[in-house]
Amino acid sequence: MHPSINKATGIQLDVTADLHKWRAFLAIAELGSLTRAALYLDVDQSVLSRRINALERECGARLFNRTGRGVELSEVGARIFPNVKRLLSDAEQLEADIKGESRVPTGQVTIALIPSISNPLIHNLFVRMRERFPGIHLKVLEGSSGQVEEWLADARVDIAILYRYGATLPEGDQALAIVDTYLIGGKGDPVTRSPEVSFDVFDKLPFILPSAPNGLRNALDRAAKEHKLTLQPRMEADSLPLQKLLVAQDGLYTVLPLHAVWNEVSEGTLQASKVIGPGMARTISMSLSKSKGPARAVAEVASAIVDIVNDMGRSGMWHRLDDPEQARTPAQT
Repeated sequence: MHPSINKATGIQLDVTADLHKWRAFLAIAELGSLTRAALYLDVDQSVLSRRINALERECGARLFNRTGRGVELSEVGARIFPNVKRLLSDAEQLEADIKGESRVPTGQVTIALIPSISNPLIHNLFVRMRERFPGIHLKVLEGSSGQVEEWLADARVDIAILYRYGATLPEGDQALAIVDTYLIGGKGDPVTRSPEVSFDVFDKLPFILPSAPNGLRNALDRAAKEHKLTLQPRMEADSLPLQKLLVAQDGLYTVLPLHAVWNEVSEGTLQASKVIGPGMARTISMSLSKSKGPARAVAEVASAIVDIVNDMGRSGMWHRLDDPEQARTPAQT
């Protein structure tokens, strides 16, 4: 060949050709569990096992050691781990450059939140993302506060929105708003007719409440114990629509934030009376996963959520943190 003729780069791909296998390797190494890695990658655990088995055959070495608590990197796996992480980071950057993500955010962002927050928030978020960032795809998971916490810990979600009780937040959380607690009754109910109601009236009311463990239920049980009152749930149900239905039709009571019954109170089918002494205010908090999702897209969605929460606070659903006259901590309630 003539010396002036360019030659192709002499890179030969073998075990680096299938990055899906290395992504599985990285997820298992970081999470220490095939089960958690399968949830994180949204694949069956059997598929993940096959990928790792194939990778170990191609490498000619065992990459993980099985333990009673899950899996841990073998000596070979630990040695190559930094290189694999760098390889996948470079591949992700290449994909972002090809798709132009450095200019326009794209990709799937997974949000987990509890139903009482989901109903007023997600519609506004979807509309805003569709108008401003059509390349961002939203995936929404609804669950109890415990489930949302678990999904965040397992890196199944990019953004978690949930209630926090008390004056301090876990490290990494961002406070979005302060929410008061209301006793909810049916149309014409005498107990919830006034704008405010003392916690003392809770004694032996027929309640439908979420089952423990639940943040609100735990707070109610603690307050009842402190006030030497008896909470008598006639039914336990984690379904928000079911709670509202039985309050409206069967004379039961429940305890919810105002935004969870905003439409029903406006229409007159339910009544809401703010609980005082104690107020049991809570914080709407946002937490971001540290290891999942396209960074630009997650940042834009998180920013939009902050703006929407503030906009909705102006309607009176909750106390905005960007307004000094409205903002306060649960400890101040």
